[in-house]
Parts: sequence; structure tokens; C-alpha cells
Amino acid sequence: MNVPEIFDTMDYGPAPESAAEALAWLVDGGSRYGLFIDGAMTEPGDQFASKNPATGEVLATLTQATQEDVDAAVAAARKAQPKWAKLPGHARAKYLYALARLVQKHSRLLAVLESLDNGKPIRESRDIDVPLVARHFYYHAGMAQLMEAELPDREALGVCGQIVPWNFPLLMLAWKIAPALAMGNTVVLKPAEYTSMTALLFADLCREAGLPKGVVNIVTGDGHVGEMIVRHEGLDKIAFTGSTAVGRFIREATAGNGQSLTLELGGKSPYVVFDDADLDSAIEGLVDAIWFNQGQVCCAGSRLLVQEGVAERFHEKLKRRMDGLRVGDPLDKCIDVGAMVDPVQRDRVVRLLDGSAGEVYHAATPLPEQGCYYPPTLVTGLAPSDALMQEEIFGPVLVSTTFRTPAEAVELANDSRYGLAASVWSENVNLALDVAPKLAAGVIWVNGTNMFDAAAGFGGVRESGFGREGGWEGLLAYTRPKGARKPLKRLEPVAAPAEPKVDGLDRTAKLYIGGKQARPDGGYSQAVWSAKGELLGHVSRANRKDVRNAVEAARGAAGWGRTTGHLRAQILYYLGENLSARAGEFADRLRHLTGAPAKAAAEEVEQSVSRLFTWAAWADKYDGAAKGVPLRGIALAMNEPVGIVGAFCANEAPLLGLVSVLGPALAMGNRLVAVASEPYPLAATDFYQLLETSDVPGGVANILTGKHEELAPHLAGHLGVDAVWSFSSSDLSGLIERESAGNLKRTWVNNGRARDWAGAEGEGRAFLAAATEVKTIWVPYGE
Repeated sequence: MNVPEIFDTMDYGPAPESAAEALAWLVDGGSRYGLFIDGAMTEPGDQFASKNPATGEVLATLTQATQEDVDAAVAAARKAQPKWAKLPGHARAKYLYALARLVQKHSRLLAVLESLDNGKPIRESRDIDVPLVARHFYYHAGMAQLMEAELPDREALGVCGQIVPWNFPLLMLAWKIAPALAMGNTVVLKPAEYTSMTALLFADLCREAGLPKGVVNIVTGDGHVGEMIVRHEGLDKIAFTGSTAVGRFIREATAGNGQSLTLELGGKSPYVVFDDADLDSAIEGLVDAIWFNQGQVCCAGSRLLVQEGVAERFHEKLKRRMDGLRVGDPLDKCIDVGAMVDPVQRDRVVRLLDGSAGEVYHAATPLPEQGCYYPPTLVTGLAPSDALMQEEIFGPVLVSTTFRTPAEAVELANDSRYGLAASVWSENVNLALDVAPKLAAGVIWVNGTNMFDAAAGFGGVRESGFGREGGWEGLLAYTRPKGARKPLKRLEPVAAPAEPKVDGLDRTAKLYIGGKQARPDGGYSQAVWSAKGELLGHVSRANRKDVRNAVEAARGAAGWGRTTGHLRAQILYYLGENLSARAGEFADRLRHLTGAPAKAAAEEVEQSVSRLFTWAAWADKYDGAAKGVPLRGIALAMNEPVGIVGAFCANEAPLLGLVSVLGPALAMGNRLVAVASEPYPLAATDFYQLLETSDVPGGVANILTGKHEELAPHLAGHLGVDAVWSFSSSDLSGLIERESAGNLKRTWVNNGRARDWAGAEGEGRAFLAAATEVKTIWVPYGE
């Protein structure tokens, strides 16, 4: 094609990137790779092929790790961890800084190898992925430097097992390894089977940086290797990015073993376009949202919601833009859409679209004759309930429907089991900032999409997982409070005496649901005895239907999360005031229930009053943050309520344990379903009389009584509950974590360890973090 022809057609000419250096690196490695364990590459074992998806050619053969290999990697990491954690933060910072510099020095090699292995366009790996990798190591070098001063009460978890996906192989490696190393952990990382090459190149960089042996270990292989890591008893944490189905399996597999867990899972992110949006800008943003990395992005804006008045015009403009997209060789710098990672993934997309509802439009753009390609696709005319609107496709397919009002837009956007990200497009900043906080997602982009930075937390809600990566909030996933907790002894209710003492009128305490006292659905109750054999009364024995009713009442009180922190503070202060007014009565109750001396019982009441005042104080003071991200704009980290929290209260502190979970939950705008202390429940049933007279709206706080082990599966398994906490002395941790896998709700369990409810452990930022989700809202500005 000559110059006049180029100007006539306005076609892009090819701009190929040389693969010579990357191919030479592969040849230098013998094109057969072992594992990176204890600072060295092992001899290659049983091999599997790593292919270039654009051509189908084999790039290299990799080792399928065995159980012995995983054991060796964990042992190396365990041996290295104490010494690595004891290094001054400055020493760890120097290593992370060295890794950041090496990533920059080898940036072109890393980018080309990533595109060869993954199929993404070189422009994306060169201009987005690799710079962000360097950014994460730089940022977390700073975090290592600051740890001793800013996180003096926290320490490393230990050895972390990390499993990363194939869509962003090197970037996800950086997201996992950088914070773990900064906080003093060591890692065993498994890259995806399809895309392991840049992880092995990173192993070379670790050696160049002089990283101590065993701090980073990399094992390759298929899903069986991932399962070996997940089930390994020598790991203190599992961090996984991948599909929701696998995340659910990991939650079940790790239940009850005491490991920390973070999951960054799938998404079906809404891309909301209002009629006052800059439509041309919104279309360019949409190209990045859905066809970036061939749509193989967990936070891809794959669900287009357009306001009805501009929908037809928007779709016409979009189709024209789709027709101009260039699909082809990922190493061509003029290419917009590269190859999908593997024929298995492409075939899955084909199956999902076969016989689908709606109108399917494939971009009128040529595809290469060989390689794993699929055209940019738009499906319109879908109902919100259609499978394509609900299921993650994970390919270059955009689905669309329309809305009329902002309220309907929010309802449609939240009509998903996922909650990873969302985009809002409007020239009316008031409208955009009104809608953004209402969307059920961990990350919101206003008039933009796919903005990421190490300083801004990233992660989801609902079935998109839990935990955050990046920012200060991301460090919580790789640290724990210093010190060891003692084992918690199981407390049983006082058994009925041989010669009971029964005085006064019979009293049976009911459940407290929806602001009212309610009889138990099952019609059962149980006696509560003092240590001296006195009958103190009877309490209701709740069952699964009572759990259901309490959750429904909490759902009906959703307005509590929209109240101001000032209002919530006033109510909690008033609750503390009313408890103080009846301090003597509650002290007597505690003394008879627990057999505690009068002074100790009075102290627990006074501590409970103080605790309510503490959480009232926090209600309007747990601030978010404006993140220092490198763009003309701002990333706001906002603390929002988790939603409905189920809590099993501490058995050993019947009043203080209840107040210590009710306080932070309500202060942060959550609704609570609390199960009272099992052996000493009457303190909680007395307390709900205070709720009735302290302006707490019905449904905000609900109190059940009964056996913890009977109620745990129903509360933890309820799909309407967003988080479950357990401080019970019964062994509930494994059961709760396993049952929570249904909707991947957050859990906070004690793993059979005691907590000092009267001391600093009974309050503080750990409770605030458990009672909130960090939502990051990106707002670019400027013309």
C-alpha cells in the first residue's frame, strides 16, 4: 500500500513489535522450565506446553508441580519468613525498590513476553500492565519503610499462598507479592496454567535484586497445583484472583483452618450512560471497558445500561465505532483487540451466545485466519433477567438494556449477584455523585473506566469476593494484631439442679425481632439457672424461621444505612444513657447469671456504658480518604456499611459482648441480627427493653436466643446476610466459614481464641474495618 492509498482509506499500516529479545530469553532458558524454589530454578519435571494464542505455536514447556514440589516451596518460604520479617522496614523497602527498578529496566521484555503468552495487544501490556507493576513495587517499598511507624501494633501473617489468573499474569503477581513482602511475609505463588512465562521472568528479577532465598517461590501447573496450595496446612494465608466458582470452593476448603483469606472474583459490571452524558466520550470509554484485553477482565463494563431517550443513537454510534476496531496480531502496535487466551475460552463464549435472546451484532472487522480470535460483539434488546445479562461471559461481548430514571438505573445496575465495579457517565456531577454511592460495587468510575493504582483499594462485594488490594486497606489482608490469644474454653449453660429454687412469677423472655418482642416459631423455650440453683427465668429457643424473620426485619430497615453518623451517634449515646440509668438492675442480673462478685458485675455494666459511648463517638468520625493517585482527578475511599450483619455474641461476657458487637455494627450503619450469650441470655433480653425506649428503629437491632450450634448454619447460610461474626465459645468457626460460601459473605470468627472484652481488644479499628466496606470512587476532572 502506497502513501496516497493510505490517505484514501485511512487504514492503519502495520507497526510490528519485535519479539526477538523475548524469544531469545526463552531459548536461553532452554525452552523448558522448572520451578523457582528457595532462590533457584529446579530441574524441569513433567512438562506441559505454554502456547502463543495468536498463532498456536508453543513458546516453551513448563513443569507440572507435584505435591513434593509444593511442600518444598512452602518449607523454603517458612524457613525464610522469620528472618525476612525481622528485617527493618527500610531493608525490605530496598529490595522492593530494586524490584521496581528492575521491572522498569526490563519493561520492554516483560511487555513483549506478556503479549506473546497472553494474547493481549502490546499497547496494553507496554503502556498499562508493566507500568502498573512497577508502580505497585514502588508504592509498597514505601509501605515497608513506613510499617514500623504507622502500623506498630501489627505484624506479618507468615507464609502466603497466592494464586493469580491468566488475564493479567504479571500485574496480578505484583498486586499479590508486593504488599505481602512489604509487610514481612513470604510467598508461594502459582501463576495460571496458560500464562506462566512472565512469572518465571520475574523469578530472574528476584535473583537480580538479591532477594533472600525462599522469600518468593513460584510453582507452575494446572488447577491441581492450586488445590495443593489451598489445602496446604503450612500456609497462613490464601489470596486468590479468579472465577467465583473456584473462589467458592476455596472458601469451603479453607473453612475452619484459621487461615486468612482474600478473594477477588468475577463481575458483571454495569456501565451506566445517562442522557446528558458526552456520548462520544462514553463510547470511547466503553471500548476500554469491554474490549480492553479482549473483554477478559473481571471488572469489564460488560453490562451496558443506556437511558432510553438516547439509547438508539448511542447504539448506532457504538456499532460504527466497533466496525473501526482492529483485531489481529497482539504484537502489532496498531491493533485494538488481540487474541483470546485459549480456544477453550473462545469456545465458551461461542456457546453462551448460541441461541441467545436479543439482537446480536458482530463488528464488521476482519479476523486473522489463524489464532484464537473472536469479534467485538454487541447484544441489545435483552431483559434484565436474560442469562447474558446475569452471567459473566469473560470475552469481547457487550450486552445492553435501557432505563428511564436514575432510580431504575440503580435498580438495574444492582440486579446482579456480583459487585466488583461500575461506571457512571453524566455531565451532571450532582447526578453522578448521587448515583455512585448507591451502586453495589467496590469500585466506581465516574466518566471513566478501568482506572487502577497501587494507592487505591480494589475489590468487590457480594459474589465478587472480599478483601481489598492496594492502599492502606490492602495491608490489613497481610497483617494481624501482634500477640497470641489464649484458647477459649467452652461455656455451657448451668444444668438444672436436683433441688431447684423457684421464687416469684414465671417469666419467659421472648425474641426481639423488628422492634417487637416475638414468640419463637417453634414454640420451645429453655430454663436459665443460676449457679446457686435458682430459676432466673426462661428464654425462647429460636429456630431457622426465627432467623428468617429477623433477617427480613433487618432488610426492611435498610434506611438506617442512609442516616447520618450524627444521628446514629445520638441514638447510641441515648442507649448508653438509658443503660446507665438501670445500671444497678443490670449488675444484679449479671451477678445472678454468672455468679460474678457484685463489683465485677457492676464493672461490666459500666464498661458496657463506656463502650456504647465509644461507638457513638466513632459513628461520625471513621473517615474515608482522598487517595494520591497519579491522574487529574481524585479517588475517594469511602467507608460504607456492610449491610446485614449476623453475630454470635461472646458467651463469657453476656452484656459487654453484646454491646461490643451491636455498637460498631449500628454506628457504621449496619443492621444486626445478634444471637445472645448461650449460657447467660437474660442480659440480652433485658437489654432489648432499652432498645425499645432509646429510639432505635425497628429492625435495626434484632436479638435471638438459643443454641449457637443450631442457629449458626441458618444465619451463616442465609443469602440475605452480608457478614457473620462469631465470638462464641462454641466451635463455630469452620461451620460459619463453610456455610458462608453460598453468597461468599464476609466472616469474622475467633477460631476458638479468647478476646479480652474489657480491654483494647474489645473495641477499636478491627471492629470498624469489619463493619464497613471500602468503596473507591474515581472522579477525573478537567476538560
